[in-house]
Amino acid sequence: MAEPSIRALAYLGDAVFEILVREKITLGPDRTVKRMNESAKKWVAASAQAAMCAKISPLLSGEEADVLRRGRNVSAQSRPKKTPVTQYREATGLEALFGWLHARGETARARFLFNICVTENEES
Repeated sequence: MAEPSIRALAYLGDAVFEILVREKITLGPDRTVKRMNESAKKWVAASAQAAMCAKISPLLSGEEADVLRRGRNVSAQSRPKKTPVTQYREATGLEALFGWLHARGETARARFLFNICVTENEES
């Protein structure tokens, strides 16, 4: 089976990352759905994901770093108007990495990296 395109991996990674965020939030303190959604939006924002990308980059294997780089280099077909291109590209790279890990069945590695991403970014 051929590996999906980097765009397809970023699309998949967007969903994988969202699930990890929602899982972490729902296992945390009891909150209203509105409050959980507000918290999730902060973690999946391109600015937050760009910061997370920088945080985990030193920990990546050569293959993982390559996927992240390829995801960053994908030309954006669309992006939110208020999001700088550099942040959007970093976020796309992060999503591609999480999609790639998921597609390879490396869920433990994805969770490990995710936990590093959200450490210090947690809300009480």
